[in-house]
Amino acid sequence: MLPVLLGGLTVAGLAIPASAEAHGIVGRANLPIPVWLFSWTAAIVLVVSFVALSTMWTTPQLQRQRRRALVHLPSALEWLACLLGVALFALVLYSGFAGAQVPLANFSVTFIYVIFWVGLPVASVLFGDVFRAFSPWRTCARALTALIGLSRRLSHTDAASERQQGSPLRYPAWLGMWPAVAVIVGFAWLELVYVPADRDHPATLATLSLAYFLVMLAGMTLFGVEEWGGRADGFGAYFNLLSRLSPLCRDERGIICLRRPLSGITDLEIRPGTVALICSIIGTTTFDGFSNGGVWRNIEPSIANLFTDLGFNQTPAYELTYSVGLVLCVALIAGVYRLGIAGVRSVGDRYDTKQLMHAFAHTLVPIGFAYVLAHYFSLLIWQGQAIGYLASDPLGDGSNLFGTSSYQIDYNVISFAAIWYVQVAALVAGHVAGLALAHDRALAMYENVEEAVRSQYWMLAVMVAFTSFGLWLLSAVGT
Repeated sequence: MLPVLLGGLTVAGLAIPASAEAHGIVGRANLPIPVWLFSWTAAIVLVVSFVALSTMWTTPQLQRQRRRALVHLPSALEWLACLLGVALFALVLYSGFAGAQVPLANFSVTFIYVIFWVGLPVASVLFGDVFRAFSPWRTCARALTALIGLSRRLSHTDAASERQQGSPLRYPAWLGMWPAVAVIVGFAWLELVYVPADRDHPATLATLSLAYFLVMLAGMTLFGVEEWGGRADGFGAYFNLLSRLSPLCRDERGIICLRRPLSGITDLEIRPGTVALICSIIGTTTFDGFSNGGVWRNIEPSIANLFTDLGFNQTPAYELTYSVGLVLCVALIAGVYRLGIAGVRSVGDRYDTKQLMHAFAHTLVPIGFAYVLAHYFSLLIWQGQAIGYLASDPLGDGSNLFGTSSYQIDYNVISFAAIWYVQVAALVAGHVAGLALAHDRALAMYENVEEAVRSQYWMLAVMVAFTSFGLWLLSAVGT
């Protein structure tokens, strides 16, 4: 019943016609259907989905993963992935420092902003936590930790030192996921707020990449690869979060397993900062779309004037203005989620607000991915093709290592209309998935179906609000 229901809801999302703007590296698509019609149609799809869930989904289905083994990956393949990740990172650094300082002609810029930042989230949802295998800082930290352990054994350290060598320092529990939140918001700030001339400068990106690598290497060495990597590595935490939506996973024995879609996110461990991390993913993407729209362009000068009146020069005033917008968008997402939880709390006093916020936090993850896919899909499809010629000429000096330097981006590979179908379908399907996760969790928490359904009225309102807001953001870009 579950696969049939999920399939039906997905088809319903795909059935919506598309007409907003394709946000990416080219202009907008002008289709004759107004955005209000999209919003109402999406809202109807969510309401129908809610009714279907309430009547057909009466017992928890996603609280257990129910894995089925598919194939065992040899250890040689894992090490090959590790070496490839280190090699790609070295190429990013080398091209950034030694290559032409022209953004579109340098391998590092396209790789970081398109392949890494946009492509890896999609790959994580499709294939599981692939970044874990390719992460260069994780690979180097494991190697460094092994070398330190070997040197201690060769130097005949005493038993006490031997027991202590695995983790010289203990990661503070209170710190939780907050370093990861800082990384994600910081990268969004670099992409959306930092002076445009500098944020696309290859040498700047290479310097920041090297600095991040060294911080991760030091943290993993001092606090443990898994402890630091799972909490303080913002990119690792982000990609792992999205990978839990995937039907594919890898167990501790190295076996690739198949599991029910969405079931991997239900056992998400909630640490300090986890909810903030999820809201930051949605909020930063929201600001990316909002800052390209007409509403922001109308209010931006007024905010910037406030900072110039305080004595700031034009560039700091610009950065402060956009920083305020970025923070407010993250706060808006957190506030809407908090409002939905307040509605769930009104059903009864069995759970307090903190317990409910933690219990339903995972339901926002598919919405976060939906926003990312809808917002950056055209960028990935079009600008991602640039890797074809940048692989042959990573420095932008006229090289032709693989014979593909003359390759051109094909902007006709997909139409504007098709892009809109994907974007709208992604938004609706992501919110339907969030609704399904919330309903399933409510069934596991409350005593009867009626109480569980009643607790989800406000979560339905949250999903409708997020869907309509996402569609409005897409339509508002460039208006």
